[in-house]
Amino acid sequence: MRTRNAFMLAATTLAVFALGGCATQVRSLPLAPVTGSDAGTQDVALYFGDEAHPPVTHEIGRVETPARIARQTEGAEVACREAIGQALESLRADARRRGGNAVVGIETHFHSTKTTSSSEYLCGVSPSAAALRISGEVVVLGQGSN
Repeated sequence: MRTRNAFMLAATTLAVFALGGCATQVRSLPLAPVTGSDAGTQDVALYFGDEAHPPVTHEIGRVETPARIARQTEGAEVACREAIGQALESLRADARRRGGNAVVGIETHFHSTKTTSSSEYLCGVSPSAAALRISGEVVVLGQGSN
């Protein structure tokens, strides 16, 4: 009886530790490492949250895209940067296709958690993947948009 109880306790403990490592964490990470190097060099400008931008001359419509990447051995921040990088490129491609030169009011989401920050983004990360959803308004901006 004592051996059986010890076995059950050990099995339960292992299960708790194993499942505890599978939980997804929502992280708030800085945008600067993702957006800083290409500022002003892209044909489609990106403006997060209420970030100031030139006047909108034409509103085209809302765009939303998810990104999910499988984590390899890199850390959580590296995986999140890769996920948001893919999502931002998808936003730019959609804006180009629709005739826009900017995406404004960009928000990042993970499930029901959202941020409209102009300096940080949200990313859900687990031991196996990093994921987020990003949305904004495709527009045409007046002179000085890039």
